[in-house]
Amino acid sequence: MKKLIKIVFVFVVVYLLLIFIAPSIVDKMKNPTVLKPPYTISEKAQKIYDALPFVSDMHCDALLWDRNLLDKKDYGHVDIPRMLEAAISLQAFTIVTKSPKGQNFSTNTGDSDNITTLMLVQGQSIKSWTSLTERALIQSESLHQFEEKSEGKFRIIKSKNDFKKYLVDKKSDVNITAGFLGVEGAHALDGKLENVDVLFDAGIRMMAPTHFFDNKLGGSAHGISKAGLTAFGKKVIQKMQAKNMIVDVAHASTKIIDDILAITTKPIVSSHTGVKGTCDNVRNLSDAHIKGIAKSGGFVAIAMFEQAVCGTDVKATALAIKYVIDLVGADFVALGSDFDGSVNASVDITGLPLIVEELLKLSISETEIQKVMGGNVQRLLLENLPE
Repeated sequence: MKKLIKIVFVFVVVYLLLIFIAPSIVDKMKNPTVLKPPYTISEKAQKIYDALPFVSDMHCDALLWDRNLLDKKDYGHVDIPRMLEAAISLQAFTIVTKSPKGQNFSTNTGDSDNITTLMLVQGQSIKSWTSLTERALIQSESLHQFEEKSEGKFRIIKSKNDFKKYLVDKKSDVNITAGFLGVEGAHALDGKLENVDVLFDAGIRMMAPTHFFDNKLGGSAHGISKAGLTAFGKKVIQKMQAKNMIVDVAHASTKIIDDILAITTKPIVSSHTGVKGTCDNVRNLSDAHIKGIAKSGGFVAIAMFEQAVCGTDVKATALAIKYVIDLVGADFVALGSDFDGSVNASVDITGLPLIVEELLKLSISETEIQKVMGGNVQRLLLENLPE
């Protein structure tokens, strides 16, 4: 009996140590930065950046890492103090609920999962060990807790009225910032159509049909089947759009993107991507898909890591942005960094002025830069968030 008690005691101590120590270690390992702050910006680029009326990024996975976003960190890519430092108007906080072991760009199955271990190490609820919907709700609740504890410095945007009020308030108080919630992969529904309502009620306003593996909605760009939307997938998209949830086609198979473009009644986006025109891989968008997204009234948000833009610095991101501008115009492109998404980001969020610098070198006008750096996101949300 004493031996059993000793074993249980050791197990509890080890588990508690894992809960308090392991999450930050894993976070630091998974989310490095190529060029670390502080950043050197030309006077002209900084002046233009400082004058931007709205700065936004469409993709960040910081909620996955059990990080206190109210504290400024010297690791990872995003927290609320750094958002304020960079004068960020709006950050999309995207929720990851499952990722396969050995995750890669070409072929993944849904037979394994890295996030289960992360839930265990973070000391999350037993339900989260098996339910992907529960994992999404935990991460959503986490952001709401940061909002409550931020003393008014951070808001979560869920409706047009929320957004309009925030925009008015920000004109008189620049020291506030905001975010909205998205989900990477509708496997977070646990296969139930009614969970669209559950996630919506939790504040989630954007969702992608697939992430790194095929699921009940259809094929991933990185999965096995590369299939299009299933009948269930079509129902999910239609229900999302009826509720004014934004459909995000990042990571979707080419056939799913085709199928969504054929049935969409609302603008769609790709929240963090590259384009085949500057970086040709299975992950990135073809010219036809860029044009289709633009035709829907949505936009393509360009990422900030090597596999998406075929470069390790912000110049590669700027080149992809210019490609989209040249193809469909500046109204249909934005930033979608993939900060804290287990990537080696070119900079952290305080380095976004460097994007302006590189766009200026490419002869992108100040008006176009305003659209890219946040104007297009502002327009889409004002027109498409629920009332």
